Amino acid sequence: MNTDALFEVLSEPNRRAILDCLRVRDRSVGELVELSSLSQPGVSKHLRILREAGLVTVRNAAQKRLYSLNAKPLEQINDWLEPYRKFWNGKLDDLERFLDEEKS
Repeated sequence: MNTDALFEVLSEPNRRAILDCLRVRDRSVGELVELSSLSQPGVSKHLRILREAGLVTVRNAAQKRLYSLNAKPLEQINDWLEPYRKFWNGKLDDLERFLDEEKS
């Protein structure tokens, strides 16, 4: 999936909240419903989109289906953000130098 498509998937706040929950541990749909303000069909819809984007995997565990975070696709976004981090780090370094000079 390309970076633009990943940004589109992640632009929805409920999907980001689901990923945050899965970052802590694997969860069932029922657990995700309890942790959100969404209905079961709403959570399932977002999980399907996240699964199609490769951000979530699912496995059967006894009578439940457990969803897990797959952070690998997020590396594309991390790579895209890297030049901006360097830009901001440089700006923050400049600010620090300026403030140090003002103190002197």
